[in-house]
Amino acid sequence: MNAYCIGNGESRKYLNLDSLTAGYETVGCNALHREFTPDHLVCCDRRMVEEAVANLLIPNTKIYPRDSWYKYFRKVKKDKRINFLPPLPYQERNTKADYPEHWGSGTYAVLLASTLPGIEEVNLIGFDLYSVNDKVNNLYKGTNNYAKKDAKPIDYSFWIYQTRKVFVNFPNIKYNIFNDKNWKLPKDWNLPNTEYFEYS
Repeated sequence: MNAYCIGNGESRKYLNLDSLTAGYETVGCNALHREFTPDHLVCCDRRMVEEAVANLLIPNTKIYPRDSWYKYFRKVKKDKRINFLPPLPYQERNTKADYPEHWGSGTYAVLLASTLPGIEEVNLIGFDLYSVNDKVNNLYKGTNNYAKKDAKPIDYSFWIYQTRKVFVNFPNIKYNIFNDKNWKLPKDWNLPNTEYFEYS
């Protein structure tokens, strides 16, 4: 079985997600549910979880908040869509980026896709990492719960480090990374089980 892991970078702006992912398991992040119904949705921040659980148009989507919010949304709010995030696939905690509380929705989404039963390949789309200008790179910038359109780019170093940790700890899964023609694959992602493709 193969999966699509869908980030919210602006590179996927023109992709038709419904036709592209038909027949695949899908894992998305945060406000993706506004335009697409994924099988799994990772929302690390409380405000993102609140928005997702309020969306009654995704009744079968499994929603994954941080563990600290699981009890509140599952037990107090009684939303059966709420699930636990998978634990990190390694034990050492040498840097700040190694602690679960410093993993974001995107890196957790890649981890979650890797832990789904029977997954052999994970296709990553919309994981842009870098900004194409001096502004934040996110399709939902300037909307509720997101940074303003003119906000500065987010430091992507944790994303590169943590996603590499997933790649390394799941060596039997093939990771196909799709992006625009001029996008550069981080050198730390150049591994035996990763391959980069242009969207075209």
